Amino acid sequence: MSASRLRLPNAGSPARLRGMSKPDDAVLIALSFGALHKWHRDMREAFAHIDTLDALQYLASAFGHLVSIESVLISLEHKDRAPQLLYQRGIPEKYRESIIDRYFSGGYLLDPFCLAVEQGLAEGFYHLEEIAPDNFFESEYYKTYYLKAGSSEDSFYIVDTVNDSQISVSLFQGFGGEALKAEQLNLLRAVEPLVREFLSEFGPRGLHKSGAIQADVEATVHDDFKQRLQGAFENFGRELLTEREREVAHMVLRGHSVKSTASQFGISPETVRMHRKGLYLKLKVNSQAELFALFFEWLRTN
Repeated sequence: MSASRLRLPNAGSPARLRGMSKPDDAVLIALSFGALHKWHRDMREAFAHIDTLDALQYLASAFGHLVSIESVLISLEHKDRAPQLLYQRGIPEKYRESIIDRYFSGGYLLDPFCLAVEQGLAEGFYHLEEIAPDNFFESEYYKTYYLKAGSSEDSFYIVDTVNDSQISVSLFQGFGGEALKAEQLNLLRAVEPLVREFLSEFGPRGLHKSGAIQADVEATVHDDFKQRLQGAFENFGRELLTEREREVAHMVLRGHSVKSTASQFGISPETVRMHRKGLYLKLKVNSQAELFALFFEWLRTN
């Protein structure tokens, strides 16, 4: 990356893991006979419909027999392009604009999962707490795109598929449901090999035959869109801020603490605070909330 472009640090080390390390083979996972039977029934239907997008509704239904999931969002992740919505269920209508319209039109640029995928996240099952920066749960992004959108936590499958793309399955818990317990998360981890096998097969079959993967011309349009959007993202505040101040602004927006930002850049926390104070003064904002609003206004108009 050239010196004229904003240097983006890594997605950040795992934080707030809450016992999310993989269980060993001795861990017991309880599931009723009826629930297990329904899981296999819906997965059988998912494989039976694998040549069509209908397969995704059976996959989403199958998860509901394992744990109490409020909503499911399945999307196609393209490197250097905006995510593409494939399927959703359970998202209340009053939140659809926040989660779908605003997210896919630009909000994803600050999402921990999308940032991790962009930087080569390996296939597997993850919880939001394993991916998010250390101060993410106090960030304005989390308040806007999670809490205000009716979601408090997120679990996530990511599976490689065709054309350097990945399929992501996000399982949301909102205010109406309880947070998933460790044994429930272990259960979702335990079925990850079958989920991966299904999505790996669905990619070259269901996506292509359904026409869900855009044609080359359409893809070029999306590439141009992402480049323009990423350009605006990297140039936010360029006329007023130093490069370091823009880097610090980026970290603040993504949910990194002063300590995490200092560690990423190899500078002292006091220096980070100095840069943050300077960028706030130059941009005429007084809080992270105002910085967040200014940033998304920049995205909207550039």
